[in-house]
Amino acid sequence: MSTHAPLPAQRQHGLVLIMALIVLAAMTLAAIGLMRSVTGSNRVAGNLAFQQAALQSADVGIQRAVAWLEQRSREQDGYGGSANRLDADVKIDAASPIAYVAYRDDPVNGQTWETKWPAMAALGQVNTLPADAAGNTVSYVIHRLCMEPGTPAMARCEMPFVQKGKVTRAVGASKGAPMPTGMIQPPDAVFYRVTVRVAGPRNTSGLVQAIVSF
Repeated sequence: MSTHAPLPAQRQHGLVLIMALIVLAAMTLAAIGLMRSVTGSNRVAGNLAFQQAALQSADVGIQRAVAWLEQRSREQDGYGGSANRLDADVKIDAASPIAYVAYRDDPVNGQTWETKWPAMAALGQVNTLPADAAGNTVSYVIHRLCMEPGTPAMARCEMPFVQKGKVTRAVGASKGAPMPTGMIQPPDAVFYRVTVRVAGPRNTSGLVQAIVSF
């Protein structure tokens, strides 16, 4: 009588074990992939939240700059005349804690505001605020949209024209240039650009610009 009859059953049990191991390995890989997907989604959501918080913090820099511009534009000289003290650059010093550039200084070809920022900081043109509760550090630069320092009449400034309650931007205008028919030019009013950079946690950074006129 043969003693080899049980061999087919043993081979079947071995095949089931191999298939079970293959299924287990596939399930393990699927679980690892799912965990990575969830982790990646959470990381993306977190980064978006940090980015949104950074952009919201930029409003603080814009408000600081606009408040300073408004104050300076209303200052008058000792003779009671127009005392727009925004015709010349202002550096950070004890007398004026705000740095200001009286002419436009745009990035050159191939340059971005991000790469230009260190150079402006080295020139003392960047105003930096203390980090807020969220860990965001806000810094900003104020540029007058003129081709050079000096009075708006001579500096080739961009000035607003007003027509029927609407403000129209006039590029390269000056007080000696003719105004379009039906438009009124506010005295000494020019455009100013505020560029705000926010640096936050997880290497988050953002840039926001606003243009105002006084």
